[in-house]
Amino acid sequence: MPAFEYRSLDHRGKVRKGVLEADSARLVRQQLREKGWVPIEVGEASDKKQSTNLMEGMSSRGRLKSAEQALITRQLATLIRSGLPIEHALSAVARQSGKDRVERIILAVRAKVLEGHSLANSLGEFPKAFPEMYRATVAAGESSGHLEQVLDQLAEYLETRHDTGRSITQAMVYPIFIILFSVLVISFLMTYVVPKMVEVFEGRGQTLPMLTQVMISVSHFFRDWMWLVLLIGVVGSVLFTRALREPAFRMRVHRKLATFPMIGTLLRAGESARLASTLGILGRSGVPLVEALGISEQVIGNLAIRDALKQAANRVREGGSLSKALERSGYFPPMLVQMIASGEASGDLDQMLTRAADYQERDLNNTVTTMVGLLGPLMLLLMAGIVVLVVLSVVLPMLDMNAIFNR
Repeated sequence: MPAFEYRSLDHRGKVRKGVLEADSARLVRQQLREKGWVPIEVGEASDKKQSTNLMEGMSSRGRLKSAEQALITRQLATLIRSGLPIEHALSAVARQSGKDRVERIILAVRAKVLEGHSLANSLGEFPKAFPEMYRATVAAGESSGHLEQVLDQLAEYLETRHDTGRSITQAMVYPIFIILFSVLVISFLMTYVVPKMVEVFEGRGQTLPMLTQVMISVSHFFRDWMWLVLLIGVVGSVLFTRALREPAFRMRVHRKLATFPMIGTLLRAGESARLASTLGILGRSGVPLVEALGISEQVIGNLAIRDALKQAANRVREGGSLSKALERSGYFPPMLVQMIASGEASGDLDQMLTRAADYQERDLNNTVTTMVGLLGPLMLLLMAGIVVLVVLSVVLPMLDMNAIFNR
């Protein structure tokens, strides 16, 4: 089915450009009118021209969200398993996407496939949308002749990773709200309530309790110097962000984060889960272990852990075992190392890596859920404690005044 480039006006009067497949230009215009758009220009695009135009149009925006990536992979796996050729499967996925940006990416990939490129090489035109791990897995599926099975495994991995990230994000909403609310309440108390209290007691010449004096000092600081604190915070953030561009400084920061109490534990657990999942899916797809380790470096965000993984890959390349290489780095949890050692001993490393990834994901989710569940009540207790201190700083001078009058 030929492809046609179009320019049209949508229902808001905005110019839209893209590519649609149809038997004729008239049918393309009809499709545009059915969407409520006004066709301006419709012309047939050759495969080469279609590929070039789409690549140029998407070069700066070729990125997919994790949910979109997982959905596309699942749809491709289903369509290819049903016996549909790859180019027709890509065309169907593009039509079902419902988003112009996603449709243009998929049609651009299809155009490269029609030019004779493999699916993995075609996906390589969009490295932001399809990272190296994704492309290597697809390439392994194509070379083994089991592309639909590999895509199923890849879709399951992407869906699990997306669900985990969404669960953590949703769990963080309540604590973040409590923190912001607490900051606003405390700022209000220190900026407006305590100064009013000071005005009441200033003219009486009364000796104020220590707690009241401390609260008054804190209030004066909030009122007079908070702008300076905020300014220093903004300037410090900008300077720190610029310093992170230096590889040596960024490595030092990442190494500190990886070994920091609590934060480092969560960070290492998350990176270990991603590593085990990536190695498992690459291994089941037929990618050699040394090559899989090199690809897995791309999914590790912490530079210190990534460097440790690179050194582990070198030891494996020299004939060492993966479990000992990871244990020597000191960054990976003992349970992960033991499960990998068990997999190496039994000859079922790929399956054991998948189990290890599931274990690490569950452990990480449980830890994060527990910490997030505690964070909200702790913030409420902190805010309640500060409110109580403010109330006491007001009540204590009044009690002193009543004691003087009763004498």
